[in-house]
Amino acid sequence: MTEGNFVDYVKIYAESGKGGKGSVHLHREKYITKGGPDGGDGGRGGHVIVRGNDNLWTLVGFKFKKHFKAGHGEHGSKNRSTGADGKDVYIDVPLGTVVKNAETQEVLFEITESGEEKILAEGGMGGRGNWHFKTATNQTPRYAQPGMPGEEVSVILELKVLADVGLVGFPNAGKSTLLSVITSAKPKIGDYEFTTLKPNLGIVEYRDFKSFVMADIPGIIEGAAEGKGLGHYFLRHIERNATLLFLIPADSNDISKEYEILLDELRRYNPELLDKDRLIAISKSDMLDEELMAEMREELDKEFKEVPYMFISSVSQQGITELKDRLWKLLNPQHN
Repeated sequence: MTEGNFVDYVKIYAESGKGGKGSVHLHREKYITKGGPDGGDGGRGGHVIVRGNDNLWTLVGFKFKKHFKAGHGEHGSKNRSTGADGKDVYIDVPLGTVVKNAETQEVLFEITESGEEKILAEGGMGGRGNWHFKTATNQTPRYAQPGMPGEEVSVILELKVLADVGLVGFPNAGKSTLLSVITSAKPKIGDYEFTTLKPNLGIVEYRDFKSFVMADIPGIIEGAAEGKGLGHYFLRHIERNATLLFLIPADSNDISKEYEILLDELRRYNPELLDKDRLIAISKSDMLDEELMAEMREELDKEFKEVPYMFISSVSQQGITELKDRLWKLLNPQHN
């Protein structure tokens, strides 16, 4: 998936179909000149339905199509024939899509399962035909109901990436490099900050044909929770991850402080994020000799008493197999 094709925020317009008119008709046959009412009902207007599709990873298709209109219901006819319902329109979205009212920002619903369907705009009811209105005092009613109008809605689709593991770290911590090594993803990699401007997803192949999804979330900067830079756009993707992998480079001035800053950004954005399982990976560890690593372990054992940490190197593949094992155990505690 190229960076330009990752779209996670769009505004669309949907219009459901109006219901068909009920029919005003009196039954007539060769030898029945004054039959009773037999006008049929109008058909329901078509719905606009949002549907989850696990083959989609982005909202890029909505860059080119933003208007969706369902079909109108057909009118009723004689012999109590009901008009056909209007054609429903389906809007396929990736899993993790949140649908909000564009004016009030109210969350209408979210799609998290493949095949899950939610009606975005309900089609208008068809009008009832005149046979419904026959009474003892009015044997031949000459009126029927018109169809109900459809709905027009303007909504925002917001994608929160559904991944098992979210990579969290400052820009240039080595997240894209790790993702390219541990998965088949091909993120853009460069030796400068903010290389990654959109989440990258990759499938991590594990033992016995098992796998899990890892997402490289763009680098956090201090103040992201207040919306600095593109902070809010980045942080919302972390909400959907089951486990958070904090990546901090071995050449950081203060590993513990860097971790606390990252943690504080998540806390201020959404305190519930701190309830997720966490693992700290000290990246770029190939630059450490055994003596320096032993000194760092001694210090980190004091700092990280409740959160597990490990040393890895994407370049030399150091600790990568162990990292997969640790992540798999966090994602599948019932199998441990």
